[in-house]
Amino acid sequence: MELRGRAALVTGAGHRVGRAIALALAARGVRVAVHYNRSGVPAEETAARIRQAGGDARLLQADLTRPEAPARLVDDAATALDGLDILVNSAAVMERTPIGEVTTEAWDAMFALNLRAPFFASQAAARHMTKGGAIVNIADLAAFETWPAYVPHGISKAGVVQMTRALARTLAPAVRVNAVAPGVVLLPETWSTADAERLASTTPLRRVGSPDDVAGAVLYLLEADYVTGHTIVVDGGRHVRT
Repeated sequence: MELRGRAALVTGAGHRVGRAIALALAARGVRVAVHYNRSGVPAEETAARIRQAGGDARLLQADLTRPEAPARLVDDAATALDGLDILVNSAAVMERTPIGEVTTEAWDAMFALNLRAPFFASQAAARHMTKGGAIVNIADLAAFETWPAYVPHGISKAGVVQMTRALARTLAPAVRVNAVAPGVVLLPETWSTADAERLASTTPLRRVGSPDDVAGAVLYLLEADYVTGHTIVVDGGRHVRT
């Protein structure tokens, strides 16, 4: 896919990985709908950076845990951008929920944002991509590993991987659907320098990743016209340690 002039919606684009993806797309000449929920000020900064570089950015707010919100957001983005060619499902939550402490409320909220929202956003986006398009879902290394303190999160992200495969087959040949599964690309604010060094030392590539590493994989999947149904793991090789 030639990216220049295309229209894209990036969910959760106000900060962190979503921001990096939105900025990377805009640098390729993509018109970007910057979605946010509560991060209004950071989202405005993302849009301002795109515009300052000569790009086109539109701000759209939506609480994607609400059942009707994902489809409505997609429709609003298509209206604002006069079409929709690309959807990047980046908005997600990762909460520490050890077994024995998981509540039904936490489970429902996590799955509403991490899995239900990208599915219904993708379903709505496919209706706008009548001339072809591409969807990239942001999964997680937790989809392939077992993290005892993050079991519901891992299950939700494993669902994203399977959703990617199923939608790739169902929406072909008009729409390609792929995913990126990042490892550690942003450290929690509570981590110390020693924690970061320990993590880097146990990663085959000997460094912690960055949001730009994820954005690069997203760009590849958008431009790779013969790739669909695939999940790229971007983790510095941590998944091959054992």
